[in-house]
Amino acid sequence: MDLGETITSLIAANLPMQAFIDHGETPLSLINQGATTASFIGVNYGGGIIFYIENDGTGLVAAPTNQSEGTAWGCFGTAITGADGTAIGTGNQNTIDIVAGCTTADIAADICANLNLNGYTDWYLPSKDELYELYVNIGSGVDFFYWTSTEYDNDKAWAQSMAGAQNLGLKTSPLKLRAIRAF
Repeated sequence: MDLGETITSLIAANLPMQAFIDHGETPLSLINQGATTASFIGVNYGGGIIFYIENDGTGLVAAPTNQSEGTAWGCFGTAITGADGTAIGTGNQNTIDIVAGCTTADIAADICANLNLNGYTDWYLPSKDELYELYVNIGSGVDFFYWTSTEYDNDKAWAQSMAGAQNLGLKTSPLKLRAIRAF
């Protein structure tokens, strides 16, 4: 039995994906050998915790801890051009647009864009749908609201509770913050 056959048989035996990742395997190599995308949810990889993964081995990880227990979204009264993406895959561009359009230091997007964590510097503030996916797959069930990068209007942006609710928050509200990154 060669190494590939061994890995395939261990995947079939439902060995936790973390063991494979810890030994240098990539999500794509494991998917190609029969692992399901669902088996990666909650696995530590790429500086964070996998909460979303595609069949091509790409996905999203959340920082293991909060980046703030209460910070403003920023630029109350100002519309940020381009920061309205809601879909998975739009959070990074939203963050770039917020940082370019709002020069206030230590706002949610600024904290994420400047984060250097676990050897990675490409963290960003998740979009509305990205943060919802985080809640669905690894959310804590605690009723605290977190900022998304999705702006609603000049005064409000979307927020996600880890108990499930999505609401609009005033950009000045001090909400929690959890950065994500793509891999």
